[in-house]
Parts: sequence; C-alpha cells; structure tokens
Amino acid sequence: MRRLTRVPGLRGSLTVPGDKSISHRAVMLGALAEGDTTISGFLKGADCLSTIDCFRQMGIRIEESHDIIRVHGKGLHGLRAPSATLNVGNSGTTTRLLAGILAGQSFNSALSGDASLNARPMNRIIKPLTMMGAGIRSAGNNGCAPLLIEGRPLEPVHYISPVASAQVKSCVLLAGLYARGESSVTEPALSRDHTERMLRAFGADVRSQGNTCRIIPPDSLYGRHIDVPGDISSAAYFIAAGLITPGSEIEIRNVGINDTRSGILRVCQDMGADITYLNRREAGGEPAADLLVRTSDLTGTVIEGDIIPTLIDELPVIALMACFARGETVIRDARELRVKESDRIELVSRHLAAMGADVIPTEDGFIINSRQGAGSPPVLHGAPISCFLDHRIAMTFAVAGLNAEGETLIADSQCVDVSYPGFFEQLEKLHCQKPK
Repeated sequence: MRRLTRVPGLRGSLTVPGDKSISHRAVMLGALAEGDTTISGFLKGADCLSTIDCFRQMGIRIEESHDIIRVHGKGLHGLRAPSATLNVGNSGTTTRLLAGILAGQSFNSALSGDASLNARPMNRIIKPLTMMGAGIRSAGNNGCAPLLIEGRPLEPVHYISPVASAQVKSCVLLAGLYARGESSVTEPALSRDHTERMLRAFGADVRSQGNTCRIIPPDSLYGRHIDVPGDISSAAYFIAAGLITPGSEIEIRNVGINDTRSGILRVCQDMGADITYLNRREAGGEPAADLLVRTSDLTGTVIEGDIIPTLIDELPVIALMACFARGETVIRDARELRVKESDRIELVSRHLAAMGADVIPTEDGFIINSRQGAGSPPVLHGAPISCFLDHRIAMTFAVAGLNAEGETLIADSQCVDVSYPGFFEQLEKLHCQKPK
C-alpha cells in the first residue's frame, strides 16, 4: 500500500532503468549467439529476470554482477530441453518471443505464467507459428497459455499480421532463424523495431521496407556488447509528472528515443509541452538523449492511427496528462489496451472518474475533457486505487496522487517491480526537494 498526497513541485535529475524490450532481446539473442554477450544497463525487473531464468533452464550460463550481465551463448542449436515447464511469470514479451525460438528447436517444451499472463491472448502467435509448421497449442484450448510446443523444422512464411504488434513480429522473425528460407511479416502500422535492430547487430540479414520486415536464416549469430538505454516507458511517468505538477523541472538522463517507441514525445509536442533534448547520441545501436522537462500549459489533442503502436504502453499516463490539459483529448484505435496486464481502458477510466475527472471510456480508447491547465487548482481528488497487479496502472496513479487534493491510496503497489524496481523511491527524492 502506498499513500500519496499533493506536492508543491518536483525537481532534480534521475536515470530510469534500462529499456525492458531491449533487455529481453539482448538475453535471448545472446543465448543463441556464438561466444559471450555482455549487457550493461540491463533492467533487473521481474519480467526480464523471467527471461534469464527460462534460458538458464535450457542450459545457458548467465552471470549477473552489479552492472553487467554476461550471457555465455551456445549458438542457434545449443539450447537443451528444459526439465520442467518454463515459468514466464507475468511477462508477455518472454512468452511470445520465446515461443518463436522454441518452435524451431529439436525438443518439446511448455510455457506458463501467473494468472494474469495465462489470461492474455496467444492465438496471435499460435496462428503464424502454425503456418510455419510449428507444433504449438494452448493447453486449455482457450487461446491462452500454458502453451505446449513441439519443436519441429520450420517452413518460411509471409505473415500479414492483423495487428501492429512488436511481439507478434518478433515471434515470427525469431522463428524465422530456424526456417528453411526467407520469412517476412507485414503489419498494418510499424511497431517498435528493437528486434530487427538487434538481429542485425548480432549478424543476421534482416531487411525492412515500409511495414514489412524480412529475415534470411543465418548460419550463426555472434556475441557482442549491448548498452541498454533508459526505457522511455519508464521515463513517461516522470515526463508526465514534470509537465503537470506546478513548479517542476526534471532532467531524465539517457532515455531511448527510438522513433518506433517515442510516440509520447510527439504527443507531448502536440500538447505544447516544454521538453528540451540534450546530449543526443547512440546507445547500443539505439538513439538516446537526456530530456529536460518543465511544467507546461497543455492543450488537448487527438491521438489515433499509426502513432498508437509507438505509445501503447504510455496511454494510461497520457490519459492522466489529458486531465490537466485545456479542452478535449480523444484517444482511439487503442483497443489493444483491453488485453494488457489488465483492461487498461476500464481501469484508467474507472479510477480517473473516481478522482473527479471527466472521462468517457470507449471501445478503443478515451474521451477526456478538462478546462484546466498547469498551475490551476487541482482537478483531481484522492481516491483508493486497485491496480490488479498492473504496474503501469500503479505508476500512472502515483503521478495522479501527487497532483490531487487529499490522499490517494494505491493497493498492490509492489507490482511496479515488474518493470521499475525503485520507482517510488526515485519519485520521493524528487518531491522531497523544495522548488525554486
């Protein structure tokens, strides 16, 4: 349980944890590569630790020190059959990407997670893998995990995905490492491209044109060093806090600003946010920068279409920002929010309404109205918040609690450890400092 009350301002600098998506992929490809892969900036959250545990169960030696992860790769065909069901915890990324790898192995395996994970849709990967000749099925015949996988030689596929999903695309590309020819995926809109970037870094022939990505199966991948930039999904909460909390100025260091992930920065620009990019550079093959965020007078906007896959995880906190913007904000084309760790459309709408916001949930998003701007009297009041073990709900309403009259109580707040261990401590350090 966390108790939050309104603060007079937020000031200071911080570094957010390493990018969760990149951390997962670095371990996976490091395990499949020849030689060692070292990873700095790795996110030691519960989801990424689930990925490490799964590969250890398949015979991969992975060493953890304070600031470096070392993966001793055994090559594309070096994994061994696990002795038990692989436990993916709450990690959808581990489940969907690992399923692609396991489909092409010479052994059978099973994937299962917690109750939340085992309720999330898996037909979106079962279908393309089945088209490739994989033996994969839902143990409960409900399109969800546990997944039972019979390793087989795979055939190439050109898969036209009905959803723009990096997890679906990555599953097919990773299975494509084991196919008998070129495989490709076409999406309705471009999703995050971390898998393509990292496959190329490890030596694979991956080509992208428009919304289509192709992979030619390599003979080998080769270990390398990966420097993981800060996760923009984690930075999003401090971006929002800096923008809507009066008297704030926050510097967020080393944030990944990959175009396929940084839709929130484009939305902030559209809303009139005061965000300055400092020290632009490359980190681990990914663009990064330091972000200086100041309290801003925001205006409402419309968020829809191709930008949605680039900010899907940030939409709950963007909905919160909209409560402090002048005018109407409309978010649509985001039905994917209903099948995340929770139904985020329902939860965000319910809790914002309980705090006094004018929010209307729709089938695929929200309509939010506000006549307030930064520096106006609070538009929200405190309320009890149940996260249903969804880390992004917990962090979103922690930021809300800092800008609400009265007390906000967040139950099951420990769920933030999935992606952001130490989140509340970093937040506390910022609002313990007096604003200028």
